[in-house]
Amino acid sequence: MRLKTLELNGFKSFAQKTVLEFDEAIVAVVGPNGSGKSNVVEAIRYVLGEQSMKSMRGKSGSDLIFKGSKTLPKASKASVAIYFDNSDKIFKLGGSDGENINLNYETIAISREVFSDDLNKYILNGSEVRLKDIHNLLASVNIGSSGHHIISQGEADRILNANITLRREMVEDALGLKIYQYKIKDSARKLERTEENMKEATLLRRENAPHLNFLRKQVEKFEKGKAMQAELLALYREYLYKESVFLEKEKENLKGEKEKIGHELKILAGKISYSGGESQKGNKKIEELRTAEKKINEIQGQRGELERKLGRIEGMIEAKESRFRIGNICPTCGRELRDIKNDGLETAANSEKEVAELKNSQASILAEMTRIGSEEKSLAGAIEKLKEDLNKEAEALRDLEREKFTYRVRHQELTSALELVNIKETNLKARMENFANEIKEGVALVGQDILSYKNQSADALLPQDGGSKASATTQEELKKKIDRIKIKLEDAGLGSGAEIMKEYKETSERDAFLERELDDLAKSLEALKKLIADLKEKIDQEFKEGVKKINVEFQEFFSLMFGGGTGALSIVLPKKKNRREKVEPLESARFDFEEPEEDVPEEEGIEINVSLPHKKVKELHALSGGERSLTSIALLFAMSQVNPPPFLVLDETDAALDEANSRKYGDMLEKLSKHSELIVVTHNRETMSRAGVLYGVTVGSNGASKLLSVKFEEATQIAK
Repeated sequence: MRLKTLELNGFKSFAQKTVLEFDEAIVAVVGPNGSGKSNVVEAIRYVLGEQSMKSMRGKSGSDLIFKGSKTLPKASKASVAIYFDNSDKIFKLGGSDGENINLNYETIAISREVFSDDLNKYILNGSEVRLKDIHNLLASVNIGSSGHHIISQGEADRILNANITLRREMVEDALGLKIYQYKIKDSARKLERTEENMKEATLLRRENAPHLNFLRKQVEKFEKGKAMQAELLALYREYLYKESVFLEKEKENLKGEKEKIGHELKILAGKISYSGGESQKGNKKIEELRTAEKKINEIQGQRGELERKLGRIEGMIEAKESRFRIGNICPTCGRELRDIKNDGLETAANSEKEVAELKNSQASILAEMTRIGSEEKSLAGAIEKLKEDLNKEAEALRDLEREKFTYRVRHQELTSALELVNIKETNLKARMENFANEIKEGVALVGQDILSYKNQSADALLPQDGGSKASATTQEELKKKIDRIKIKLEDAGLGSGAEIMKEYKETSERDAFLERELDDLAKSLEALKKLIADLKEKIDQEFKEGVKKINVEFQEFFSLMFGGGTGALSIVLPKKKNRREKVEPLESARFDFEEPEEDVPEEEGIEINVSLPHKKVKELHALSGGERSLTSIALLFAMSQVNPPPFLVLDETDAALDEANSRKYGDMLEKLSKHSELIVVTHNRETMSRAGVLYGVTVGSNGASKLLSVKFEEATQIAK
């Protein structure tokens, strides 16, 4: 795991997005005073969760936002993002069960934003999280909240000025024990909640006790009515079974009767429809008779007309022929033929021609009359036949009407029967509803066992032959017995027995649950106490081992810085004092609280012991400013070597060093860089020469800080 990138945007003097890449083991940040290079260090503090505005030279979060310049507007927010390589999946985050979970990200991105209203946001790989999550995450890779990985000018000897307790916390943080402290705090909070839950559960049991006793007495009272309930249950089983058999049988009978009536009604409807069709056939023949009679009347009219015409023609023929028989009289003009001999011959010829024509007409009329006579005879025969058929059909229709009347009478009988079935169905439905209500009431009185009536034997079937009346009487007697026992149960107050039993069961179960919960809470309390004790023991063991390892490194760095002498940390033995502490009882039967006196040890602290070569100085307060600076640097470097953080930030910690000590300081930097990335803010040329990359910070023409990077080769030239 290593630090990859730092991004600043709107943070203090960095108005625009500024990116620092950390590709080298040692990266130096240089620049004139006031250029904003210390803002880079403060940005790292800020994004890693620093809460002290004073340490970032501000009073509130809004002081971290770029204030604007003559050419650049004021920023609405400030943000800092830091990126770590997590290809080895070393970063962990505490889960809901308290276990640490490895984060499956190749890169861990932490960003923090602050707005003008001082609102802060923490974002982990795109998701908003809590500050607590950031602290737990960083603690998993030995980046603690005490800031031991960031050493600024003026703060290098903070560990020397700290009291023994704070100094211990700084050492624990450097040793990576902060994660255990977080777990202890979480466990302590859980312990407190557990104690509160125990107190609440105890109070609930105490509050429920009177009601539980009352319910218990009620249950004892109800137990006395179990005999009546058992008798009622037996009666119910018999009554309900017989009733269910009767209802089911009646339902099937009515269904069959209804289907039978419906089927017969359907057949009758077809027969009635057929009778109507036969009547329609008779009507058709009457229409045919009327048509034939009308036709024969027309023929008779035609025959009369022809007869009259024939008579006229025959008269004309007879007249013409008689004239020819009269002497010399012209049949046409009546003149004497001798007078008109020639004219008389021509006229006679014409008359003969006319007679011939009249005879032709006579023959035609006779032929037509013959034809009409044949047609009339045929129609007369057909009419006679139709009349015979109609007489027969009239007789058949009279029979059909009598049959149809019989059908209608039967239809009415069936309709009445169907109405009676419907009435029976309505009555059956009402009886079935009463049956269902009886079951509900029975369930309320004797419970769900009443439903076992369905499993009764066939011996309880209703009598089949002439037994309906006897059966009804039996059912009536059973119902009377059931009603009498129900009244007794209600008088005894057992009507709501099921509800009381249910409430008693629920209350008893609730009390038992609270009892079990108290037991579980007691076990949890002991487990938490043991966990806290184990964690403290683990911290104590690792702390003591860590102090030994720090002393080895401290002695080496101290001797290197001072050319000899000794430097070591010592654990201050604990002092004891009396403290009164409230103790909550675990037993549910006790409600008195005791406050015993006991001796409670203070936490162990850390003292720093030094002895300079060729001097008698052994007290920290007797050291000069330069000696204190060298001592604190040696100690902080030693602490970082025991459990190296992924990176160290050194903010002008070399400012007070002379040339000789600067070289020693540079040597220590190179040694440290083998375990941790170093970000060094410096003016020291020797320190610059040890860096792989130089970031130069200057103030641009727009009044904001800007960044220039210089590679190792260029850095060497600058250093010279």
